[in-house]
Amino acid sequence: MKIIIAGAGDVGFHLAKLLSYESQDTYIIDFDGDKLNYINNHLDVITQKGDATSIKLLKELGVDSADLLIAVTESQNTNFTISVIGKSLGAKKTIARIDNPEFLNECEVDFKKFGLDFMISPQELAANEIKMLLNQSSFNDTVAFESGTFNVMGTSLTYKSPLVDLTVKEAKQKFRNIDFITIAIKRDNVAQTIIPRGDVTYQLNDQVYFSVPNYSMKDLYPIIGKKQFNIKNVIILGGSSIGEKTARNLCEDNFRVKLIEKNKEKAENLAESLDNVLVINGDGRNLELLEEENIRETDAFIAVTNNSETNIMSCLVAKSKGVKKTIALVENMDYIDISQTIGIESLINKKLIAASNIFRHIRKGEILALANLHNIDAEVFEFEVRPNAKVTKKPIRDLNVPREAVFGGIIRNGEPLMSFGGMQIQDGDKVIVFCLPEAIETVESLFR
Repeated sequence: MKIIIAGAGDVGFHLAKLLSYESQDTYIIDFDGDKLNYINNHLDVITQKGDATSIKLLKELGVDSADLLIAVTESQNTNFTISVIGKSLGAKKTIARIDNPEFLNECEVDFKKFGLDFMISPQELAANEIKMLLNQSSFNDTVAFESGTFNVMGTSLTYKSPLVDLTVKEAKQKFRNIDFITIAIKRDNVAQTIIPRGDVTYQLNDQVYFSVPNYSMKDLYPIIGKKQFNIKNVIILGGSSIGEKTARNLCEDNFRVKLIEKNKEKAENLAESLDNVLVINGDGRNLELLEEENIRETDAFIAVTNNSETNIMSCLVAKSKGVKKTIALVENMDYIDISQTIGIESLINKKLIAASNIFRHIRKGEILALANLHNIDAEVFEFEVRPNAKVTKKPIRDLNVPREAVFGGIIRNGEPLMSFGGMQIQDGDKVIVFCLPEAIETVESLFR
C-alpha cells in the first residue's frame, strides 16, 4: 500500500510511526527540514522536503499510484488544497484534517465532489473523548466497541485494590464470578508494555487495562478498589473550540457546566452561543475565582486551554481542592506518560487521537474499528471474522497467538462472549484484540 502524508507535525509523525511497523510504502512531505531529519533518524519512511500543494512534487512522488493521501498540516485550507489536487492527479483516497467541525455534521456541501473522501477534526474527536471519560468516572481510559457491548477500560491500581500482589491467575480464581480479561499493564519505570500471562503479578500503581462485557462493568469497581460515582457539576477551563464543543456535548446529557474563559470578547461570544452554560470571564489559574465558583463542590474539572502547562497545573490545583475527576489537554506527547504519576486521571492529546482515527482507514477490510490507549504504544482492534479465516480452524489456545497480543473478547450475534482458551471462534464473529506494533502483521494473518 502506497501512502503519502502531507505534514510532519505530531499527527503526521505518529501516523508514520504506526505505518513504519507495517512495511507500508510511506512518503512524508513537509517544509521543515529539522522535522524530516528527526523522522529519518527514527522511522523507516521516505521523506521529501517541499510544498505538498505542488503539482510537480506530487507527480514526482507518484501520487497517481497512491492508495491514500493524508493531509494533516496545521492549515485547514492547505489540507483542502492538497486533497483536491491529489485526487485530481489520481490518488485513490484522500483524508484531510480540518478545524471546522461544521463540515462534519450534516453539511450541505458534498466535499467528495471536490476530492475529499474523509475529513477528521481533532477538536471534535477530543471533545467526544472527554465526554466518554466522564461517563466512566473511575477509569482514566475507556473505549467502547459495538455500542458498549464490550469495553476496554484502564485504571491505576491503588492500595485499595484487592488485585495488588495477586497474579493474574490468582485474580481470575478469586473473582471467578466476574467476567473480565486483563489485556495490558503499564508499569512505572518499565518501558515495555506488559501483556499479562497467568504468572504476572499486579503491583501498586500499575496502569491496568481490562476488557469487560457490558454486564460486568459494574462488578469491576470492587476489583479495582474504587467506587462508581456520578458526575453532574463540571468546570471547563478554556473557551477553545474543544472547550465549546465539550460544553455542548455535556449539556446535551444534562450535566451542569461552567466554562471559564480569560479573553473577555471570546467569553461574551460563548455566553451568547451556549444557552445552558454559565460562562465566566476570568483567569482559571486564580484560586480565589475557583473558590468563588465552588470548586470544592465540583465533580469534574476539564482544562483545555492552549497551554499544556496551564492545563496540568490547574488540574493539580482542582485535585487538591477535592475534585474527583480531572482531565487535561496536552500538546506535548512526552507528557502523556506522566498523568497518573502526578495525580491527574487523564491527559489527552488531540493529535494522538486524530492519528489513531486516521489509521483505521489504512487497515485491511476485516478490521471494523481501531483505538489507541493512552500511555501505551499499541492498538486495540475489532476484527470481523471472514469465512474460512485461520482463527476459525482451532480453539484460541491452539492458534499460536503471539505473546505481544491478547484476545479481549468476542461479540457473536450482538452478544458478548469471553475469549478464553477453549473458545472456538466462528464465521461472522467480531473479535477484540489488543496488540503491540510488532505483532500486528501476525495477528492480521490469523483473520485472513
